[in-house]
Amino acid sequence: MSGKHQDISLEIGGKDGNIAIVRLTRGAKRNALSDGLIAAIRDTFQNLPDTVRAAVLDGEGEHFCAGLDLSELKERDAGQGMHHSRSWHTALDGVQYGPVPVIAALHGAVVGGGLELASAAHIRVADATTFFALPEGQRGIFVGGGGSVRIPKLIGVSRMTDMMLTGRVYNAEDGERIGLAQYLVPRGQAFDKAMELAERIAQNAPLTNYALMHALPRIAEQPADHGYMTEALISAIAQAAPDAKARVRAFLEGKAGTKVQRD
Repeated sequence: MSGKHQDISLEIGGKDGNIAIVRLTRGAKRNALSDGLIAAIRDTFQNLPDTVRAAVLDGEGEHFCAGLDLSELKERDAGQGMHHSRSWHTALDGVQYGPVPVIAALHGAVVGGGLELASAAHIRVADATTFFALPEGQRGIFVGGGGSVRIPKLIGVSRMTDMMLTGRVYNAEDGERIGLAQYLVPRGQAFDKAMELAERIAQNAPLTNYALMHALPRIAEQPADHGYMTEALISAIAQAAPDAKARVRAFLEGKAGTKVQRD
């Protein structure tokens, strides 16, 4: 199964046909984020087929995403600017808080809005060509796609402040070291690694994956006593699911493998 909407493509692949491959297809423009592409990202993740269990987010060409399409940059009053930013929030929330875990396959530029998009994914795999930057500070603007919320949670406020104040660029190795990516692979291998991870994730109980996506980030923001209560509720709900009960029974009966997965 495949589909195309403006500057994005959707394919359904994987060994069991349950992996959504979402690819930015503006390679000639380094996958720069236009308003149309942001709307396409929103629509794609809001309408994934029910059979999908994980998604891989990729970009065609030499770059994952070089940020905002500056050809669309125009003067806006404060109200228009706020609504424009909120439209990005809606789209990228659909990635982070959608129906399935998202693994981003990063290569080349992951810059500005491209880093905001990547930070909405649950796992980021960078190949050796990847570089990260937030040039908004030099352009007299501020991040508007949720970056000021998501990126500090990955690398801390001080590192993001440095990136925006000085224009600092992190290469792939240093980006992985500080937390902008969880995996670092050789040039050209990010997509294959992302697919490998997606296949593994797709085998998890769907409700457990959903809890990790939707509950865990919120628990982390709660006061400890609230977090403990939320954890107890989510734990009870997850273990009550028929799929979870079947998995536990299989484990207890020695029918499920216990091999630890390694990188």
